[in-house]
Amino acid sequence: MHELSITQSVVDEVRSRAGERRVHRVRLEVGALTAVVPSSMLFCFDLVTAGTVLEGAALDIDVTPGRAACRSCGVSFDLPDPVLLCACGSADVSVLAGRELKIVSMEVG
Repeated sequence: MHELSITQSVVDEVRSRAGERRVHRVRLEVGALTAVVPSSMLFCFDLVTAGTVLEGAALDIDVTPGRAACRSCGVSFDLPDPVLLCACGSADVSVLAGRELKIVSMEVG
């Protein structure tokens, strides 16, 4: 369950930016190819925020679909899983989206 350490890192970064201000909401962008399970992150978020300025904050996770381009045939296509294979049979593909994990915004007050 690597989501615990990832979520802890996110919370640490938000805390460093928020200082002593209360955090009400955090929005993340998580790529579908990151192998991160959003429901596990939501569970871990409540655990790692206990007793911090983030306790009780909402966590919103937007999942970015995977997208790739084939260097052999030039087609761009959706990538539903980490198997990098074009419909033409080529594995020479470039991942365009789906590997990101970003803190998009946070609401403090």
